Amino acid sequence: SQGIIERDETTMEKEIAGLHRVDFEFSDIFYFCRKGFEAIVEDEVTQRFSSEELVSWNLLTRTNVNFHYVSLRLTVVWVVGVVVRYCFLLPLRFTLATIGITSMIVGTTVVGQLPNSSVKSYLSELVHLTCSRILVRALSGTIHYHNKENKPQKGGICVANHTSPIDAIILTNDGCYAMVGQVHGGLMGVIQRATVKACPHVWFERSEVKDRHLVTKRLREHVADKSKLPILIFPEGTCINNTSVMMFKKGSFEIGGTIYPVAIKYDPQFGDAFWNSSKYNIVSYLLRIMTSWAIVCNVWYMPPMVRKEGEDAVQFANRVRSAIAQQGGLTELPWDGGLKRAKVKDTFREEQQKNYSKMLVRNGSIG
Repeated sequence: SQGIIERDETTMEKEIAGLHRVDFEFSDIFYFCRKGFEAIVEDEVTQRFSSEELVSWNLLTRTNVNFHYVSLRLTVVWVVGVVVRYCFLLPLRFTLATIGITSMIVGTTVVGQLPNSSVKSYLSELVHLTCSRILVRALSGTIHYHNKENKPQKGGICVANHTSPIDAIILTNDGCYAMVGQVHGGLMGVIQRATVKACPHVWFERSEVKDRHLVTKRLREHVADKSKLPILIFPEGTCINNTSVMMFKKGSFEIGGTIYPVAIKYDPQFGDAFWNSSKYNIVSYLLRIMTSWAIVCNVWYMPPMVRKEGEDAVQFANRVRSAIAQQGGLTELPWDGGLKRAKVKDTFREEQQKNYSKMLVRNGSIG
């Protein structure tokens, strides 16, 4: 009655076995056709790369062409909201963001000239914390941190789900981390080059990122030094729309050391924090963020986790992902976030073909 497709979660073998108990029949085709139609109508992967649906309109963007006009009173309220957001909030937030970014570049550059010592580490953390808090104020951020006794410790690895580029600022607002990422150009590149002088961030050149062994080696060296800040990693590798947690890349879990899971959940009623990089560039995304009502989110620090004996990196990654999904009230999906820009691998199709072939052979031997 609500237009929702009810999907049967039973396996291929059970569904087809319900149709017949002999070898191949043409009726088997209908099973694959139905699954294909379900994927076209409501694909559980691609819908995670678009803004989540709201229960009620939050007086921000109007996305439905059938509801451009509802009532005169609501239209007046929306126009007043536009004036407030663009004429008052945006200039104030832009000013604060400029102050925060400038302070970050200047502060880390100055601190970076000091010799390595406890004083330099203290000043570096002070600059990062202060500037991050200014940037959070520039977003009218209201963040609720839970279970602070589980905050990541030095020499550890902080692993979190990924919704937005501001995830790093949200976490740094409550503590300093060593960032891991690819070297960029433009303003982001200037910030990276300045901050790495004062703090042991781990930035990779594009050619280095492709060398998984080199990346793992550098991260292991960082974790081995217990005096260095915890590494912050988003193992999904891309932004997901605040409703789900997708497959974690295993590389973060091959390094060794203690994993500190963190779950981040935004409240979409005040602003959509999700960045759809396939649709919006970083400038238009930041404009949408800075013209929203506010950024409200919850951050849960979870008990540290270590790799169990006999557990491989993939199993460990899946266990951490399940814990984060459960804590944040997010849907756990086994799919690779790389499907945001790439087609499904042939191996997935071949796996279904192999499963069907095995079922036929088994049925034939039973018959």
